[in-house]
Amino acid sequence: MNTTNTTDTIIEPLPGIALLAFSEQKDFLFSELSSRFDFSQNEFEQYGDLLYFSDRTVFFERTGGKLPYWCRSAMLEPFFLTFDSIGQAAGELKKIQRNWASYQFDCFRRAQLIQEKLPYVNLKERKFPVKIPASPIGLYTLLNQHKMIASAKTSSYLPAGSLHFVEDHENPPSRAYLKIQESLTMANLLFNLPLPSQGQKCFEAGACPGGWTWVLVGLGANVHAVDRAELAPELMKNPLVKFQAHDAFTLLPQNIGKMDWVFSDVICYPERLLKWIRQWLDSGLVSNMICTIKMQGEIDWKLIEEFAAIENSVVLHLNYNKHELTWIHTEISE
Repeated sequence: MNTTNTTDTIIEPLPGIALLAFSEQKDFLFSELSSRFDFSQNEFEQYGDLLYFSDRTVFFERTGGKLPYWCRSAMLEPFFLTFDSIGQAAGELKKIQRNWASYQFDCFRRAQLIQEKLPYVNLKERKFPVKIPASPIGLYTLLNQHKMIASAKTSSYLPAGSLHFVEDHENPPSRAYLKIQESLTMANLLFNLPLPSQGQKCFEAGACPGGWTWVLVGLGANVHAVDRAELAPELMKNPLVKFQAHDAFTLLPQNIGKMDWVFSDVICYPERLLKWIRQWLDSGLVSNMICTIKMQGEIDWKLIEEFAAIENSVVLHLNYNKHELTWIHTEISE
C-alpha cells in the first residue's frame, strides 16, 4: 500500500469499497447485502450510513460485479486523507479532481467549510425538470476533525448519490409525483432520453389519485389514465387526460394502441408486473416504460434480476422509493 505525504497531509489508499445507504434505509441495505449476497453485518466497518468492506476484489467476486440497489453511491477507490486545516483538506481534494460532495454523520460544520473552499457543485434541492450532467463527482466523509475517507471514483453522477426536488405542497394530488420526477430525470441521465412532451401519448396504469398524471400533463403530454377510482377532479377535467375506469392490467396493449410511454406505480405482485411488462414489450406498441416494483414481503432477488435482464433496461432504487425499486426501459435506436 502506497502512502503519499505532502506538507502536513497524508493520503493512504485503501483496498476496499465503501457503500453509502439511502437516508434512513441502512437496514434495507444490510438486508440486501445479507439476503442477496450472503454478507454478514460484522464484515463492514460503519461510519454512520457509510459501510466499508476491506477488499473490493473479494466484494465484487461475491456480488458478481454488482452493487446493491440500496447503495446510493459507492466509493470505488477510497483513501484516507489526514490533514491539519480546512484549506489543506480542500486543496488536496482539488488536486485530484474538480467535483466533490460530502456525506456527513459528524463534523457537519467542518465539512461545510471544506465544501465552501471547493469548486461549486449544486447541492441544493432541484426544480423539476432538471438535467443532471454526466460528470464524475467524488464523495468524502469526515471521520473526525483531521481525517476523512474519500473517493474520486464513485458509482453515481449525483452529489452523494442523492437527488431532491423542491416540493409543491399545493397542486399535486399525491406525493407520488416526486417518484416520476426522479425516474424521468434518471432516464434522461442514464439513457439521454427526452422527457415526455407535447403531442406524445402516455398510458398510466393505476393512476388514481393522479400524482404521475399531474406531472405528465404538466409537461404537455396526453395521458390515458386507467384505474378503478377516478383521479383528482382537476385532472378529470383536464383536456389532456383520457380517464378509463378499469383494471389496467387486464387491458391488452392492442386495445390501447401505440404509446410513447407506459407507466405503472400499481401496488401488485412483481410477478404480475413482469408479465404485464412483457405483454407490452412483445406487442411492439411502446417505446419507453417506467414501472415501480413493489415488494411484497421478502424480496425474490432472482425475479428482480429478470427485470434487470430485459434489454435496454435498468433497475434502480430512487431517493423517493422506500421498500420498492424502479424499472426503466427505453427503445434505443441504432
